[in-house]
Amino acid sequence: MRGMPLFTGVGVALVTLFREDGAVDAPATAGLAAQLVDLGVRCVLVAGTTGEAAALTAEERDALVGAVRAALPAEVPVLAGTGAATGRQAAELTGRAFAVGADAVLALSPPGVPDPRPYYAAVAEAATGPLLAYHFPTASAPGIPVDLLPDLPVSGLKDSSGDAGRLLHECDVFTGDLYTGAASLVGVCGSIGAAGALVAAANVAPELCVAAWGGDADAQVRLAAVDRGASADFPAGYKRAAGERFGTSVVTRVGG
Repeated sequence: MRGMPLFTGVGVALVTLFREDGAVDAPATAGLAAQLVDLGVRCVLVAGTTGEAAALTAEERDALVGAVRAALPAEVPVLAGTGAATGRQAAELTGRAFAVGADAVLALSPPGVPDPRPYYAAVAEAATGPLLAYHFPTASAPGIPVDLLPDLPVSGLKDSSGDAGRLLHECDVFTGDLYTGAASLVGVCGSIGAAGALVAAANVAPELCVAAWGGDADAQVRLAAVDRGASADFPAGYKRAAGERFGTSVVTRVGG
């Protein structure tokens, strides 16, 4: 049986805001997170792929997690990205994340590893709260084979592959919290009983995300169009779109 999910509905894969000199702006990032929560977001992922995690130091991650946690209501979980190239590195980031206030962590599967079970076992030893696996082969190939999901010591999974067939397969074999990272599948997740969505598009159009999750087909079509435009230049496109709406910084480190 499935337990109580970390959250249900729409979560945001939050962008990380930088000042003009390239320094992390943790207060501004936390302020954007609070605005998105007011618009219906139910979970905030800090230092994920969209948050340019690969370009952040461990200390910057700490500052971001702490600032976002302090800015949000207690009932809105803060999820910290802690994936790394090795289980040892991911375990260290995981321990730090929980120490500075994360409610749960999301660990991207390691690159070039066809069987990530030992990796997740190492991360789980350092986790003092929920651990979610993260399948995103575009960012870290090959990702997580579906048939290994039941063997992972995790409470949930984020799947950003955008593969609807795989999502349905996961729903059939995986008993943990299941979240899509694809804006095009938000409505599908809502209709098949998955826990929710953790999407970058919620930085830009949280209301459309919430409506799509609730079964609004028109909102899903419009959300997919918004996401196509913003994702074409990742992650800068999401930052520009968020900046147009919320007046936030468009400075990026990735690709800079």
